[in-house]
Amino acid sequence: MTRQRPSHELPEVLIKVVSPGSGNLAAVRLHLETMARGKHRGLEDDQGDPILGKTAVDRLIEDWDLDLEALLGRRIYLDPRRAKPPKLVHKIIFSMPRGTPPDKLLLAVRDFVRGEFSHHRYALGLHTDEPHPHVHVILKVVSEQQERLTIRKATLRGWRDEFARLLCSHGVPAKATRRATRNRGQLIRGPVPSLNAQSHQ
Repeated sequence: MTRQRPSHELPEVLIKVVSPGSGNLAAVRLHLETMARGKHRGLEDDQGDPILGKTAVDRLIEDWDLDLEALLGRRIYLDPRRAKPPKLVHKIIFSMPRGTPPDKLLLAVRDFVRGEFSHHRYALGLHTDEPHPHVHVILKVVSEQQERLTIRKATLRGWRDEFARLLCSHGVPAKATRRATRNRGQLIRGPVPSLNAQSHQ
């Protein structure tokens, strides 16, 4: 009988939203090209087909109407009440610690995006060029029903819970805890930082 690991020993899921360049078409194009480039990288669309090379990226941008979204965004940006242009895409990273099976991580992320983003266009890619495997998801902000997705703290909490559940369903132990709970645990278990260390931060 396999011993069940205590919850404090389970690896923590990480979902990170990267904002810079999300509202600029040229930056989005470069990001997509970069995601597909390299021996330990890959990119696939929401149909599971590989995206290879600049021509495939150009075709994806046209298929998603991102050029039209960018044009509309520039017009909205002319409104003096806006501080920056609206996002074209959300760039999301799903990450797990070193030792996590990359293939199972990819399966869990595929399940996640199919369930959460069924009305959105997206591309995703597994990267194993760093010690911790991670999956990049590039998600079109505007859905096929012309609704914009806004990511809030509560959204991320729900995403982490679901991501951990899906990892467990593929045999990968994982947990999702709230930041406040993690910080409280760190304060209880960890050493007390020196005042000198704090003053230099």
